[in-house]
Amino acid sequence: MPPVKKIVMWLVVIFLLYAILTSPQEAADIIGSAWDVILNGVENIGRFFDSLLRG
Repeated sequence: MPPVKKIVMWLVVIFLLYAILTSPQEAADIIGSAWDVILNGVENIGRFFDSLLRG
């Protein structure tokens, strides 16, 4: 299955480049929103383990 994975990765890269070139502001907003979701998830995992260790 590695060839399929490589093809999908190239399609994703091409789509991202297309999205950035056609509407850079919207692409930046989407990336910013995705980063906020990831950061919030990491913070929540940290809080979970912190409260778990405190008992």
